[in-house]
Amino acid sequence: MKKALIICAGGMSSSLIAKKTTDYLQSQGQEIELDATSQAQGAKMIEKDAFDLYLVSPQTKMYFNSLEKAANKTGKPIVNIPPQAYVPILIGIEKMAKLVEDNI
Repeated sequence: MKKALIICAGGMSSSLIAKKTTDYLQSQGQEIELDATSQAQGAKMIEKDAFDLYLVSPQTKMYFNSLEKAANKTGKPIVNIPPQAYVPILIGIEKMAKLVEDNI
């Protein structure tokens, strides 16, 4: 099972998107699971090196460079989530799933 982590402002909206994207990916036969955390916990979660991919939400993209430094130490990819992939409706979930599949 591959794991991806969404890092966002508070972890609330991203938790919903993580759940919906996980359900979507698994319904497509993918063994990928998404989780979410707040920006305040993001670097700590990256340091634990428990995920295969890190995704930075649109509202926390200003922290991307510092989070990228932490991710580079683990050798794991980190990407910004485009706004159109950060909406909890089917088209957004499909875009998020593709972003994950392309980068994990």
